[in-house]
Amino acid sequence: MSLKIGVPSKGRLMEKTFDWFGARGVTMVRTGSEREYAGAVEGIGGVELVLLSAGEIPRELAAGRIHLGVTGSDLVRDKLADWNKQVAELAPLGFGHADLIIAVPACWIDVDTLDDLDAAASAFRARHGFRLRIATKYHRLVRDFLTANGVADYQLVDSQGATEGTVKNLTAEAIADITSTGETLRANHLKILTDAVIHRSQATLFLSHRADWGAERAVLEALVAKLGLSAPALSG
Repeated sequence: MSLKIGVPSKGRLMEKTFDWFGARGVTMVRTGSEREYAGAVEGIGGVELVLLSAGEIPRELAAGRIHLGVTGSDLVRDKLADWNKQVAELAPLGFGHADLIIAVPACWIDVDTLDDLDAAASAFRARHGFRLRIATKYHRLVRDFLTANGVADYQLVDSQGATEGTVKNLTAEAIADITSTGETLRANHLKILTDAVIHRSQATLFLSHRADWGAERAVLEALVAKLGLSAPALSG
């Protein structure tokens, strides 16, 4: 058996992850053709590289099909209920930074805070007869955040892409989305509420509490020592 580590299968997240491990003496490489999701790990024995989409990695960690995984901290928190009972954060990796925020039309000059949004949502429902729509793909994080902050008269509408365009297309009145620079928001005439940063995300190395940690415990100890990390507590 080998310790399986899930890594994003393409793009900057994959490259940055390979760089992070490589700088610590663990070399990760893709093998086979560009269309094959296969890879290899050098510099330590007993570790198998599993290439997945960043969005799949939280599910695979929760199912115990991989022992470790690199993905955005936002994805783990949104996709997994009681995420910290299913996985543990081993290390923030220092790249892939982005903020999950709530943004409204820039022309809403009287709406700058969550309290303003709550008032606007109540007025919107009274005027239009339905709840103000917030487009997002981060349903759990957004709902929990708004509930904790007392915002009530809204509904979440699913958006799996081009969320910034939903307001212009009249399918939502506000959005909750990931942004790193804010440029796309500004280009779509949206502004971020001053107190509505829901989560500051970055790529993070996670450990699965659900995986089978038999012989893999020794491999984990060797790996974290090589990476310069503290040995995690394992359940079971």
